[in-house]
Amino acid sequence: MSPARFFTNSIAAVTLAAAVLSSAPASAANFDGNWSVVIVTQRGPCDSAYRYGLSIRNGAVFYEGSAPVNVSGRVNGNGGVSVRVWAGSQSATGSGRLAHGAGRGTWRGVSSSGACSGYWTAQQR
Repeated sequence: MSPARFFTNSIAAVTLAAAVLSSAPASAANFDGNWSVVIVTQRGPCDSAYRYGLSIRNGAVFYEGSAPVNVSGRVNGNGGVSVRVWAGSQSATGSGRLAHGAGRGTWRGVSSSGACSGYWTAQQR
C-alpha cells in the first residue's frame, strides 16, 4: 500500500474512531473505556472499511495506534461526539452519538487521493 493510501485509510479510520470516542463534560466520563470503531467508506477513493481501537478517558478521545496522525475530539454528557483528525494538509471530521456501549455517526475527509465520506459504528470493549 502506498504511503498516501495508508494515510488516507488511517485518517478515515481514526476520524471515525475518534468521532466515536471523543468526549467532554463530567457525565461524559460515562463513556470512558476502550472502543472498537469500524469506519465504512461510502464515497471517494478511500479503502472500503477500517477497524481501529480508541479509548476515552475523562471524556477525551485517545488514539494510541502507530499511524502518524493527530486527534482532537470530545464526547458530551448526552453522548454526542465530534472529532477532528489531521496530518499535514490531510484532515477528516466525524460526528455522531454514543449510547449504551455502542455508537454510530458519519465522517468526511480530504486526502491527497481526494475527498471521502461514509459512516462509522462503535462498540465499547
